[in-house]
Amino acid sequence: MDRADRSAHEFPAERPRLDSPTVTDAQIADIEQAILERAPEHDLTPSLDRIRDLLDLLGSPQNAVPVIHVAGTNGKTSTARMIDSLLREFGLRTGRFTSPHLHSMRERIALDGQPIDVETFRAVYEDVAPYLPIVDGRHGVRLSFFEVLTAMGYAAFADAPVDVAVVEIGMGGTWDATNVADAAVSVVTPIAIDHVHFLGSTIEEIAAEKAGVLKPGGFGVLAQQQVAAAEVLMRAAAQAGTTVAREGLEFGVTTRTQAVGGQVLSLRGLAGEYDEVFLPLLGAHQAHNAACALAAVEAFLGGGHAERGQLDADIVRAGFANVSSPGRLEVIRSSPTVVLDAAHNPAGMAATAAAITEAFGFTRLVGVFAAMADKDVTGMLEALEPVLAEVVVSQSASPRAMDADALGALAVSVFGADRVEVAPRLDDAIDAAVTLAEADDDLTGTGVLVTGSIITVAEARTLLGGR
Repeated sequence: MDRADRSAHEFPAERPRLDSPTVTDAQIADIEQAILERAPEHDLTPSLDRIRDLLDLLGSPQNAVPVIHVAGTNGKTSTARMIDSLLREFGLRTGRFTSPHLHSMRERIALDGQPIDVETFRAVYEDVAPYLPIVDGRHGVRLSFFEVLTAMGYAAFADAPVDVAVVEIGMGGTWDATNVADAAVSVVTPIAIDHVHFLGSTIEEIAAEKAGVLKPGGFGVLAQQQVAAAEVLMRAAAQAGTTVAREGLEFGVTTRTQAVGGQVLSLRGLAGEYDEVFLPLLGAHQAHNAACALAAVEAFLGGGHAERGQLDADIVRAGFANVSSPGRLEVIRSSPTVVLDAAHNPAGMAATAAAITEAFGFTRLVGVFAAMADKDVTGMLEALEPVLAEVVVSQSASPRAMDADALGALAVSVFGADRVEVAPRLDDAIDAAVTLAEADDDLTGTGVLVTGSIITVAEARTLLGGR
């Protein structure tokens, strides 16, 4: 059904609208609260029926623009942001849907690289809101927080309109709410153990869920994977009839060197070599994300045909130079240096530990750590232990957060009692970590790493004045 053809009988008797020409903070807060009252992202009933029903009532906006879909366990948001930046540099208007957000729900839906403004946020919600009770009533399970935002994202991209939508999976792949679009290009970043309650406890089970984004006739860009995950993905691609390119075989990172504020890469793309590419992000993992992003853009602009030629290298360089990924090894202050990183599982934390060692060379690094109770907290602490002199454990404001005292007991089992301090309030924890770092006479070699979850990083950014 075309969006213009929706009949009046589909609307509830009263359609609530916010008619003020100027959107107020209170109005936006009311919208956000209405969305937040639905089931959260970590408590969902897996199904595509509800989101398909909602999008059908909206006129199937997910089919209005081509989609580049980004799945995987770690690196999805950074990879999506790189793809977005590259496409915009090539003159395309982009929509970007990522999750979770740091400070505002509007961050999840971006147009031309920027979060949608308050007027657009309100207008899109008003477009979607009348259909929510209809779909809720049909299925017995209300649409979730994430499903509503997914519908808003696709609706915003269709209405803009954009030339291409870069859409990050929320969780899994096969039954993720975003997986209602037939993506022209699908990216699968490295797969690791996470969200075991929903995705399974083995790499094979998780990879099978992620493989659901590989579409018949589409193009798949596969990051370097553990062998078990790679085998699952390749079988799924063969069954779906998806053409694939694999990092390390058809494309990859040729060289990388440290540079002020980032790193300089040589990348082998699907259609050629790209050297002297400055990426203003830190860590080998971000270089690999860049290789996947480049391959995805080559595949998209070439219609899945590498033989259509190499991209303009200068445009590629400009696209990567403009990339940002807040909360990913982000330096938020100096003297001592305070770094924020949103790693939230052992594989991600291992990448963070390696990157911070390589990029900063701290002689003394103190950690601030707060995590969700449903994560592999011990695994994350074990990944951090070799690089931290001490750790101050804390607790974010999330209802899912692990209790600070319980977290402290786990930290003691990994670090030893003499290297652990407990500060339940995050502001106190940051102050304590800075004090410990400042105990070193040479502040040029000391640092503080705040990590453990995206919520921890968001709260720390606010406390430390980040935008």
